[in-house]
Amino acid sequence: MKNLTLIIPAKNEKESLPSVLDELKNYDCKIKIILEHDDKETIDAIKFFNCDLIFQGKKGYGNALIEGIEAVDTEYFCIFNADGSFNPNELLNMMNLSHLNNYDFIFASRYEKNCGSEDDTIITFVGNFIFTLLGRIFFKLSITDILYTFVMGKSAKAKVLKLKKNDFAFCVELPITAQRHGLKLGTSKSYERKRIAGKKKVNAFKDGVKILFFMMKLFFKK
Repeated sequence: MKNLTLIIPAKNEKESLPSVLDELKNYDCKIKIILEHDDKETIDAIKFFNCDLIFQGKKGYGNALIEGIEAVDTEYFCIFNADGSFNPNELLNMMNLSHLNNYDFIFASRYEKNCGSEDDTIITFVGNFIFTLLGRIFFKLSITDILYTFVMGKSAKAKVLKLKKNDFAFCVELPITAQRHGLKLGTSKSYERKRIAGKKKVNAFKDGVKILFFMMKLFFKK
C-alpha cells in the first residue's frame, strides 16, 4: 500500500497514539500526523516513530483533516483515528473494494451486517442513525454510517472538493460534497474498537446541533 497515506488527527493523544503507530509499523504506507504546534506532550510521545508531522495553521478537527489531505502526495489517502478505535487490518479490504469497484471514496460502516462498535453509546448511535437517514433522504447518500470518519479516497478527487468545515461538520461535508460532484461512493464493513485512552472529543449535543444546521444549509444551497 505504498500509494496510500494515512491522515491521523492527533490533538492531545499522547496516551494512545504511540500504540497506534506501533501497530501500523507492519503496514507499508505513509503516515501524516496533524496536530497543533503547542501540543508538546503528543509530539514528545511519538518522536521516535517514522511519520511526518503537520502543524495546523488553524484549529479544529475538520481543519486537521483538510490540511492533511492537502499535504498528501500519494494516489490514495485514508483518515485514521489516533485513539486506537480503527483496526488497520481493514485497510487492505477498503483498498481492494476501491480498486474493484473504482470508488472515489469508500466509507467504513459499523452498521452493516456482522459489524459493530465497542465505543458507540446510545446517544451517538441514535444521532448517527438520524443523520444517516437525513443524508439518504435529502442528499441521496447510500452510505450507512455518515458520522464515522474512517474514510479512504482518491487524493486528487478530495482536493478538488475544496472542503471548508473546520469542525466536526466535516464528517457530513465530505460525503455530501462528493455526491454533488458526481463522484462514486462506496461502503466497507468495519468494527470499531474501544478507544485506548481518553474521552471523545466530540460533544454529542453541541456538535450534533452544528452538524444539523450545516446539513440544512447545504440542502437549501442546491
